[in-house]
Amino acid sequence: MNQHLIAIDLDGTTLNNDAQLSPTTIKTIKAASKAGHIVSIVTGRPYRISQRYYDSLGLKSPMVNFNGALAHIPHEEWHQEYQKNINREIALDLLTHKDELGIDTMTAENKLHLWANRQSNVMADFFPTKLNPNEVLNSNNLTSDPTALTVEYKPGEKDTLIKNIQDNYGSDVDIRVWGGPHNILEVVSKGIQKAMGVSYLAKTYNIDQSNIIAFGDEENDAEMIKYAGRGVAMKNAIPSITALADDQTEVDNQHDGLAHYLNDYLKLDI
Repeated sequence: MNQHLIAIDLDGTTLNNDAQLSPTTIKTIKAASKAGHIVSIVTGRPYRISQRYYDSLGLKSPMVNFNGALAHIPHEEWHQEYQKNINREIALDLLTHKDELGIDTMTAENKLHLWANRQSNVMADFFPTKLNPNEVLNSNNLTSDPTALTVEYKPGEKDTLIKNIQDNYGSDVDIRVWGGPHNILEVVSKGIQKAMGVSYLAKTYNIDQSNIIAFGDEENDAEMIKYAGRGVAMKNAIPSITALADDQTEVDNQHDGLAHYLNDYLKLDI
């Protein structure tokens, strides 16, 4: 079988509902890598909360974070690494006007650093539950351009916040509203989405588009699912992702849907 690039989303896809990797998934991903395929995590998560999954899967391939804004190989210097940042002044302007825009919590981060205006107990993986003095988001600490902003906003303030960002910085950034129960959106450099990262990896490793398999379940996976030669929606995917996909796993993320699909499709020796 031809070498494939296998792009795997984390939450709702590779991870179960407790944000854990099952033994079956770990064994399957390791078998796919051993068979010569390039398995790459492609996630909206920052590196700081996805590294442990990368290590548990035994990967040595590139990982894509921030929905495509960062591509790198963890634990080593990779000359093909890229990081697409946004102007720090955007973060500082939003911080200045946070009360009138209905912003509760905002983080600015890049590959190795996180800054936030306050600690939060909302989605503890994504927002810090404690902050050191040098991690407080302000003009003195934020000395470089961040890769992404994650903003928790007050209920009912979404439209006001989005309009402000689009009116002032729409030519420089894109906004993506998260699904789920929380009022959260992210801000990244213009044109950033997962398909950009997958395409970059495919070109770097000379993988034809027809040999790309991508797995996802949520709206931020849409471009990647559409771009891949074989876009696979999880059984638990939202309807719009299922409609875009070429195929669907037989079972959901809680029952190792991705692992079973890869094992069957690649005929892995497990």
